[in-house]
Amino acid sequence: MNVLLAILFIAFPALLVYLCYRFDAFRKIGTVLLCYIAGMVVGNVGILPAGFAPVQTAMADMSVALALPLLLFSLDVRKWFRIAGKGMLCMLLATLSIIAVTFALQLALRAGTPDAWQLSGLAVGVYTGGTPNLAAIKSALGIDSDTYILFHTYDTVISLFYIFLMSSVARPFFVRYMRLRPYLAPDGAPTADAEGDDAESIGAYAGMWKPAVLKGLGAAILLSAAIVGASAFLGGLLPPTAGTAVTILSITTLGIAASFVRPVRRVQKTFQAGMYVIYVFCFVVASMTRLDSLIHVDFAILGYVAASIFGSLLLHAFLCRVAKIDADTFIVTSVSAICSPPFVPVVAAALKNKAVLITGLTTGIVGYAIGNYLGISIAYIFKGLPF
Repeated sequence: MNVLLAILFIAFPALLVYLCYRFDAFRKIGTVLLCYIAGMVVGNVGILPAGFAPVQTAMADMSVALALPLLLFSLDVRKWFRIAGKGMLCMLLATLSIIAVTFALQLALRAGTPDAWQLSGLAVGVYTGGTPNLAAIKSALGIDSDTYILFHTYDTVISLFYIFLMSSVARPFFVRYMRLRPYLAPDGAPTADAEGDDAESIGAYAGMWKPAVLKGLGAAILLSAAIVGASAFLGGLLPPTAGTAVTILSITTLGIAASFVRPVRRVQKTFQAGMYVIYVFCFVVASMTRLDSLIHVDFAILGYVAASIFGSLLLHAFLCRVAKIDADTFIVTSVSAICSPPFVPVVAAALKNKAVLITGLTTGIVGYAIGNYLGISIAYIFKGLPF
């Protein structure tokens, strides 16, 4: 029975991907949120057997580990560092901003919120990278599923409001504030390749069932499994308190290293395969959560998320003004850091500035690569503070 349920858990997100691919209404909600909603329904209607909990835990841990290399295989690190320009400086300032804000929150909440250091890891990871980093840091820091779901739920709601602001009233304000005319590419100037623009859209899943694509993906999945195995071995050599973190960081490092191998980097649809595994993770974790824990608002976590997003936004804007970075570069880099690359084309279109599209995509993917390192490192640094 448990084996059959595990297979159904793995297969169910495929239905949600199909619905998002076929229908605009589902696509506007988003696959990740649909996975969480569906998972919470499945986990709270009483259909799961009592002995299924260990299987859920194992699936959640393994899915994150397997997804990370697949997400990183398609990186072209050298190309991105060549073309990023001021975007990389802007991304650095965004990173410093979220670290500074979480440090202030750690000092403010340390006495009354013992797990504030864990929240700092989640915030730094997700507001430099994205959901995959959030999931990995959840595992590395041993954060319970209820806290993770609450953090991600509040992040989703507040981020939607943030995106609305950045796509509408933010530009006129920040153009005046930055005092620097946004850079506009001449007509016909290249901004990003077609594959890069569509890499995270739901339409990118089309063609995954072609025999040639499946053959390459099969090899990539085996390589990913080998990386996970090697990393788990390294983590197993250390005490349990450090072993999980070392395993996650090792997986990230080996995944980036593999991206420098051209045949690995050229395997089609590895990013989409990795995101699908993340969808499985979201569905599984949501199924482990009890809805009665979500009835009452946790104002500590809600306030932490809101302060992290808007506090880092304001500090980032100030630093970009000092560094003389234009408003459009600031806006698109902020969006790629706080909400991840899928939202970059939306905001770039609202800005009517195609020149910043590649900057947003580039810095967002770099954020995926560094998010695990930063989130885990900052969390442990804050945990060890003597004050």
